[in-house]
Amino acid sequence: MRNYATQMEAARKGIVTKELETVAKKERMTVEELMTLVASGKVAICANKNHACIDPEGVGSMLKTKINVNLGVSRDCKDYNVEMEKVMEAVNMGAHAIMDLSSHGDTVPFRRKLTHECPAMIGTVPVYDSVIHYQRDLDTLTARDFIDVIRLHAQDGVDFVTLHCGITRKTIEQVKKHKRKMNIVSRGGSLVFAWMCMTGEENPFYEYYDEILDICREYDVTISLGDACRPGCLADATDVCQIEELVRLGELTKRAWEKDVQVMVEGPGHMPMDQIAANMKVQQSICQGAPFYVLGPLVTDIAPGYDHITSAIGGAIAAASGAAFLCYVTPAEHLALPNVEDVKQGIIASKIAAHAADIAKGVRGAREIDDQMADARKALDWEAQWACSIDPETAKRIREERKPEHEDTCSMCGKFCAVRSMNKALAGEHIDIL
Repeated sequence: MRNYATQMEAARKGIVTKELETVAKKERMTVEELMTLVASGKVAICANKNHACIDPEGVGSMLKTKINVNLGVSRDCKDYNVEMEKVMEAVNMGAHAIMDLSSHGDTVPFRRKLTHECPAMIGTVPVYDSVIHYQRDLDTLTARDFIDVIRLHAQDGVDFVTLHCGITRKTIEQVKKHKRKMNIVSRGGSLVFAWMCMTGEENPFYEYYDEILDICREYDVTISLGDACRPGCLADATDVCQIEELVRLGELTKRAWEKDVQVMVEGPGHMPMDQIAANMKVQQSICQGAPFYVLGPLVTDIAPGYDHITSAIGGAIAAASGAAFLCYVTPAEHLALPNVEDVKQGIIASKIAAHAADIAKGVRGAREIDDQMADARKALDWEAQWACSIDPETAKRIREERKPEHEDTCSMCGKFCAVRSMNKALAGEHIDIL
């Protein structure tokens, strides 16, 4: 029988949960070290009590950087079997979280399949599902409708929900006054904004925040405070709308912690490289170290088809500067629903960014695999190199397609290989080139 409601409450009471023990081992931390971080809100262990098959992970800037994968069907691409294939591919490639962003069809069976079969953290955006669940247009929905969908997702075992609580009716005037180049590009944020405009009412996720906290506490659902005003282009980065919303998210973080509800805070978006580190520090200050969950950031606006690369550049800087959670971006970003290959490319790019950042910020054990790779390359041990590779299949395929004359080299250098020459020279052996 659980004598705590959430992982945060357990940590504050000194109760060692099985999830906390698992995460501590993964992060090479003592239970006591991790418990302090969870109790203070600096680490979130997103683990709904109804998600029985979860392999828990911790999200926090001092832990290994985690990767989220967005999936889900749309009206134009509505095959849930294909989405499940993407889910399993993502989990096999090391994704720590799956967000179901489905915007078409009967979402309940797919969501329940995820929380019954997928060991990764599961996230959703209830405002999307509200329109689909009730099969009614946005302006006919009530605040109660939105809250009931949050409860449904919590009951289904969802580990974290993105809620755009930080925009209010004041935001409507700000957006009109400051005239952003791209306005609001957050899909959930735009729906909340439109609902307020059409109904004349306050944001229900802000107005009824205390009731939402009670639901999240009951099921141990982590709130991911959505950034409705995240910049959608470089020109809108770090503007008044973005920062004003972040200040409100800081206030909402404190209110959640008062009820032992875990929180992550979502961030940009599109942003020039020179602004990323400062944004991470501002968030850490305003939100008192709550884990920061960023989309990218994308460091240029002109690379459709390659936004997994623009995102990885920004993500590496963000994570090295304090972001805890990277939402992957695929080559299909801004263009289409990603297919299985897009998902793979997005995950690889995000994993490279996360790993590079973990090395830079000195996460325990992060560089060990790189040192093993260096040893394998020095020994020209190809099998050991595959074992260290982030994507061994691709590495093997490239070598196989362009096989060298001699197995101890590659087709780039052949017998001019520096590693081969140095090994032989230091061993006192003759170095044959021709």
